[in-house]
Amino acid sequence: MRSYTRLGLIGLLTFTLCHCAAASRAGERIVPGIEELYRLDRLAMFRESVEVASVSSYDRTGGNNDGFGGQYSFVRKEKDGLVLADLKGPGVIYRIWTPTPTDDVMEFYFDGEAEPRIQVTFRGIFMGKHPAFERPLVGYGAGGFYSYVPLPYEKSCKVFVRAKRIQFYQINYATYPEGMGIETFSVQPTSVQRRHLEKAKTVFGSAGKDVSAYVAPESSPIETVATKVALEPGKAATLFEINRPGRIVGIRLGSAESLAGKARDIVMRAYWDGDSQPAIASPAGDFFGYAWGEPAMKSLLIGTADDTNYCYFPMPFDRSARIELYAEPGLDKSVTVDAEVLFAPVARRENEGKFYALWRRENPTTKGKPFTFIDTKGRGHLIGAVQQSQAFETGGTYYFEGDDQTTIDGELVIHGTGSEDFYNGGWYDVPGRWETRRSFVLSGCLAYKKHLGRTGGYRIMLGDAYAYRESILQTIEHAPTNNDQLNDYCGVTYLYSQERPTCSFALPAAERRIVLDPERIVFATWWNVPIYSFSLRNATLAKEGATFDGREVRFLSMRAKDNAMFGPHSICFTCELPAAGTYRVTLDVVKGPEQAKVQVFRDEAPVGPEVDLFDAARQPARGIHVGTLDFEQGPNNLMFKLVGKNAQSEGLGFDLTSIVCERVD
Repeated sequence: MRSYTRLGLIGLLTFTLCHCAAASRAGERIVPGIEELYRLDRLAMFRESVEVASVSSYDRTGGNNDGFGGQYSFVRKEKDGLVLADLKGPGVIYRIWTPTPTDDVMEFYFDGEAEPRIQVTFRGIFMGKHPAFERPLVGYGAGGFYSYVPLPYEKSCKVFVRAKRIQFYQINYATYPEGMGIETFSVQPTSVQRRHLEKAKTVFGSAGKDVSAYVAPESSPIETVATKVALEPGKAATLFEINRPGRIVGIRLGSAESLAGKARDIVMRAYWDGDSQPAIASPAGDFFGYAWGEPAMKSLLIGTADDTNYCYFPMPFDRSARIELYAEPGLDKSVTVDAEVLFAPVARRENEGKFYALWRRENPTTKGKPFTFIDTKGRGHLIGAVQQSQAFETGGTYYFEGDDQTTIDGELVIHGTGSEDFYNGGWYDVPGRWETRRSFVLSGCLAYKKHLGRTGGYRIMLGDAYAYRESILQTIEHAPTNNDQLNDYCGVTYLYSQERPTCSFALPAAERRIVLDPERIVFATWWNVPIYSFSLRNATLAKEGATFDGREVRFLSMRAKDNAMFGPHSICFTCELPAAGTYRVTLDVVKGPEQAKVQVFRDEAPVGPEVDLFDAARQPARGIHVGTLDFEQGPNNLMFKLVGKNAQSEGLGFDLTSIVCERVD
């Protein structure tokens, strides 16, 4: 049942007035800078920049030294320090990112001035204590530090750090033609500038909240169309349909569970102005930032909060719009969706693009060629990307060393420094950094699961949107160098375009969209596998390493003596499995003269063979079978007991490199 639940009649009566007012505002121009952070109603407007680019520390040789050594972490050296960027205006710096801030002094010189207008430590840019860099426009988390404080300059801007060496950084900027009204950054903002700043701060503090009031054009009414649909296999259910000009300023779908699942068999589609091809074509969950079938994203403009999926990208159109959910014929569950679509009766302006969302998967990726988010011709601007990545060999995510690259109008203008860096993170697989799900206002980590070889991220762009006039190619590498590691990549790209993008929006068949869980899962205990418990006394744990035949082997080393409190010494790991089933469990260990006999236990009963890890000489051993066990989907506790030792053994040791669970049923 459909109903107009808010301002419906008023919206119909005032449409003509609003349409005329919109037409009069079609020529309205926002000065590039702070207003772009909260004028979400202008997000669809084409950018007037003449260049969009970045300066970064990427390895100019094509290698992976994107900041580790610092050789490429500057554009030139000067007395007492390094120049990180030397930009000609008019222009705006929109984003500054690093995972390696220092306490060295950073200086910003505007318009050729001899003295810096801003002096702040590199770290201080992101901490929210300097008056020029206020939270939540700056922040940190998931291993990265970011600033979205716009720094406009009329003539030039030089970014200088008083240091002999720094590591990773990226600075995104845009250059504009003369006459845009850009005024150089002021350390003492006027009352008007202060109001803009406070509005931007309010919006940046609203991730997961209703921001439709900022998305709708000023003074426009908002109509809410509420619908409840039951999905049927092989059929499309219409959530919203209208045959008059306007724009969608919000979409809310619940519950979140209704779109969850690994099948990706519910498709989100939207059509503008009678186009027979969809402008939005994506598995519905993935459109809202789901990761491997689960809700995972909570950004300013799209994601999941309070069991509701939401999208607040403005979607203007000329004559008509239709939004629907399509259920594949193989849908094997009952799905009911509560939908709200927020509509503003203001037609698309001449200088606005239409909204598009494209889902792509490469499984496997192509050797020697990066993963492509989008490759299209025309005019528009890219405003976001979501990435899910799955290695074929689990136990690591080395592919995430790959760099993002953006080619605009035929020229490579943005070259990143690592995959998590593109998403404002840093240092994947490091505790406290990029190693768990984290959501921030414009970016975040969808998940990090080393044992499954999975990770992914998202990034939404406001002022730093990638504007293009002729074409854009957005890619990301799937290996540290040469794209020589094959894996399973999929991504969603959000953009505005003047005409329909020239790339295909066709989705692969349902069976080729499904989330593929790995059959062989490697838990690298030498790195970071959760330990549920170990012996309550007379035992120690350490992370160790040794070299065998020129190869380093790392391991978790347990040493015990005498007795534990409740019987044999033990250690129990929490192993997360992607699916329930029967798994063959093997160990990669280092045998030696101090090693014990090990056995798997459940409920104080042995459920596998007793394995003797003694050897007269220390040496690695792989694939030692310790049991075939039934596991549940999700966390499972796996307990090993040191049940004794070989008569020749000199101790009770357990040097464990990996636990490998391989599904057999």
